[in-house]
Order: sequence, then C-alpha cells, then structure tokens
Amino acid sequence: MTNQAAYPLATAPNFRDLGGHATSDGGRVRTGVAFRSDALDRLDAADVRTLGELGVRQVIDLRTAFERESRPDALPEGIDHTVLDLQGDHSTGADLVQVLSDPGRAEAVFGDGGATRFMHEVSRTLVTAEDACAGYAEMVRRIAAGAGATVVHCSAGKDRTGWAAALVLGILGVPRETISADYLASNERLSRLQGTMRAACERSGIDPAVIEPMTECRLAYLDEAYGEVERTYGSFDAYVHDGLGLEEPTVEALRGRMLA
Repeated sequence: MTNQAAYPLATAPNFRDLGGHATSDGGRVRTGVAFRSDALDRLDAADVRTLGELGVRQVIDLRTAFERESRPDALPEGIDHTVLDLQGDHSTGADLVQVLSDPGRAEAVFGDGGATRFMHEVSRTLVTAEDACAGYAEMVRRIAAGAGATVVHCSAGKDRTGWAAALVLGILGVPRETISADYLASNERLSRLQGTMRAACERSGIDPAVIEPMTECRLAYLDEAYGEVERTYGSFDAYVHDGLGLEEPTVEALRGRMLA
C-alpha cells in the first residue's frame, strides 16, 4: 500500500517536502515551506486540491521551453508559476528525444560510458553555467520571500531539482550525508521515468542499458557537483555568495523562514 505521507501526490511520485531534516547545529528544517517535485503536468483533480491544501502559493519551474510547451503544468488557479530555465531556454529536451529516436546516434552519444559522462557534465554545468547560477539564486530569493509554500520542480525531479534541494538544504546547515540521502531518495520514485525511457529505447531498438545512467540518481553525480563547487569557488559558502551572488540578508531570510 502506498504511504500517503511519503507520496502525497499520486500523479507526481517525486513530490516531497524539503523539511524535517536536522541541521548540524541541532535545528530542524520546517515542513510545509518548500517542496521538491517532478513535473506537475499530470496532476489529477485530487492532487490539484492537495496542492491547495498544502498552502502552495508559488511553483518554480526549472524546465526548458520544449519541456514546458510539451508538458505544461496543471496547477490550481491563483498559483504563481515562475519559469527559471537553468539551461538558457534551449531545446535540450527536444535534442534528447531526437537522439533516442536514432539508434546509431544514441549509441555514439551515450554508448561506451557516454551517458555517465553526460550526467557528470550536467552536474558541473548546474554549478557554473551563468543561466544556472542566475536561476538558482532567484529560486532562493523567491523561497525566502514567499508568502506561502513553494514547489520547485523539473521533469524527473532528480537532477536540476536535486541540486536545487542540495543548495537550499546546504544553506540551512543540513549535513552533507543527509543531503546525499535526500538526493538518492529519488531512486525509489523514478519508475515512471524509467518506463518511459525503456519504451523509447524499445521503439528505436536501443539497448536500455545504454541510457540507464541517465535514469538514476548516483552519488557520483552529486559528488561531481560538490567537486565543481570546490574547484571553481573554493567552498560552498563562496559558491552561495560569489557564484550565485546571494547577499547575507537573503540567506538569513531563507533561514528565518525554513528553520525551526
């Protein structure tokens, strides 16, 4: 039987609260303030009502233009829908679909470890790319200033949203091992994504094992992002203040809203 508390949205299986985690100094992250999720395009009427009951007032959409146009969010009326495209509003989603429809190209791009290399590149780009830094900074500002609860999401809720969660929890002082566990918790919620990708591979005659690294959260991907933080900025605090350009009043406002 599905645990309704763990899976509050039946039609968005990777939706979950960012709260409840203990911080290094003995505090705790408040529940009901910020949520992370996969795409919200398939929400049924019951889940739309649940978003309202949870006090959600803003949704931050990290997807590309292609993803948003092909799968627009289904939201309650009155919710502020903010687009923060971390990838420069280009057609990454469309490109992936095109690659998977061509077995030869898919093998060339993702075979022989290419899918794993691609995921490591994604992890680095989310830390250093100008669009990603601007988007994540604005996300933090909006959560810090929000009048109600905020949902942050991408398509699967594992990579772009995974780093979004790591960023917020890191600012709040949640230990890295806890952040890693939260990141890996997506793996038990990705069956829909994995089924979709397997089906795409079957249609094109591609071995699903070729793209398996792209359908999972692996600690190596998160570690790659943290490594990029250290290589580029020297420390997580420098990333927050210099890389993202977040000022201390914003950081303190986030902590004030989200720490019990």
